[in-house]
Amino acid sequence: MKHGRPDDAPTYNPPAMPKTLARLAYWSRGLRRNRPTWMFVAALAAALAWTCAPAQMTVEITGVGSQQYPIAIAPFKTEGSPPQDVGAIIRADLARSGQFRMIDAGSTPIAEDERVDLTQWRGRGADTLAVGSISALADGRYDVRFRLYDNVKNAQLDGVGYVAPPSELRLTAHRIADRIYEKLTGDRGVFSTRIAYVVQYSRTNYELQVADSDGANPQTALRSREPIISPVWSPDSALLAYVSFEAHKPVVYVHTLATGARRAVANFKGSNSAPAFSPDGKTLAVVLSKDGNSEIYSMGTDGSNPRRLTFNEAIDTEPFFSPDGAWIYFTSDRGGSPQIYKMPSAGGDAQRITFNGDYNISPRISPDGRLLSYVSRRNDLFQVEVLDLALGQETTVTDTVMDESPSFAPNSRLILYATEVGGHGILALASTDGRARARITGPSGDIREPCWGPFSTAK
Repeated sequence: MKHGRPDDAPTYNPPAMPKTLARLAYWSRGLRRNRPTWMFVAALAAALAWTCAPAQMTVEITGVGSQQYPIAIAPFKTEGSPPQDVGAIIRADLARSGQFRMIDAGSTPIAEDERVDLTQWRGRGADTLAVGSISALADGRYDVRFRLYDNVKNAQLDGVGYVAPPSELRLTAHRIADRIYEKLTGDRGVFSTRIAYVVQYSRTNYELQVADSDGANPQTALRSREPIISPVWSPDSALLAYVSFEAHKPVVYVHTLATGARRAVANFKGSNSAPAFSPDGKTLAVVLSKDGNSEIYSMGTDGSNPRRLTFNEAIDTEPFFSPDGAWIYFTSDRGGSPQIYKMPSAGGDAQRITFNGDYNISPRISPDGRLLSYVSRRNDLFQVEVLDLALGQETTVTDTVMDESPSFAPNSRLILYATEVGGHGILALASTDGRARARITGPSGDIREPCWGPFSTAK
C-alpha cells in the first residue's frame, strides 16, 4: 500500500489534488478501472483503548465576522488552585467564533457577587461584561459562578452556577461561553460540543481522536498502522462509524465511544464505505460495490436489512441525510463529472443540485437544512463552497486552496474542514458567510477527516 491507496489501484493525480483525495480517489476492485470513486477506504488496528493524547492544538484566528459584539471577560476570582483558567477559555471560545471583539479587562479578578460600575466598562468600549468566581469545595470539586451584564442597559443578562470536578472545569467554561454566545447572538453556542478527526504521525502511525470543539483535551479512540478514514457521529454522539481496511478491503464499523466496543456492519464482497447516520440514528447509508458497481444502500445501524437505493451505471457515493431524513444528498458522476445530487431517502429519482464547476464532491447539509457545503475544484483550487438552497446563492467560504471534508457545526453557523498549509495538514474553521476564519493546528502530524459532533443532551 502507498499513501493509503491499495497497491492494485490505478494511479490518479489531477492537478493540485489534496492529499486525502489523491491517495484515496480510486478503488479498483469490483469497479470499472480508471474511474474516480471518491470512496474513502481505511484501515485501523484492533487497539480500541480510550487514552489521553499528549498533543494539544493551538488556534489562530485569521478573519472576523461582519458584526462583532464588544465584550470584556474579567479574570475570575479564584480560591484554591483550579487546573483550568476558566476566564481565558471563555475568551478564547468567543474570539474563535469571529463574532466577538475582546475588550481588555485587565488583570484584576472580579467575582460574580461584586458591585460593578457598568458605566465605566461601557466607557472602555465594552457593551457587555462577564465576571465570575471559582471556589474549591471540601470534596475536591469546584463551585463556578458567573454573571453577564449589559453595560448599555445597565442590567444583568444572565447568571448561573456550576459544581464540577477538576476534570470538567474546561467543559464548564465551554458551557458558560455557550450561554454568553446564545444571549448575545440568539443562536445556540457550540463550544461544549466535540469534534472527531484523524491524525497521521507517520506512514504507520494513525490515530482517530475526539476533542473539544477548540481541539483541546484530545482523546485517542483508535490507533492504527494503516489510515483511518471517514469518521461520522451518531445523532446522540454515543457512536462513531468509520471505514476500516484491516481485512485488506474496506469494511464499515460502528464504534461505541464509551466502551471501545465495535461491530462490523458492512462487510460484503468488494468495497464497503462512506457511512452516514440518519437523523433518528436508526439507519446507516453506506456505499457498497457488492453488485459490481458503486451504489448507495441503507441498512440498520447493526448492519441488518441492507437495501439498495441507487440503480445507475455511474458511480454514486458519499451519501448524507437531510436533517428531516427525507432526502439523501450524494456525489455522482452520472452527468459526466462528479456533482452533487439528492434523492428521496427511500430511493427514487435523483435531482442534480450543483451546476457551477466540473468537480463538486463531499456534500454536507447544515443542521437547519438551509445550506449545502461541498468541496469544489475551480482553477485547480480545492475550496469549500456554501450553497443557499432556497436562494441558489453560492459562496466560497475558505481562503485556503487544498480543502476537504467540510462539516457543519450543530448550530449551522460554522464549518470545520481539513486543509493543507505549508505542506502540513491542519483543521480550519469558516463562518458560513466566509467572513470569520480560524486555523487549528497541532504540534505534529497531519490532521485530516474532521467531523463536528452534535449538541449534547447534558446540561
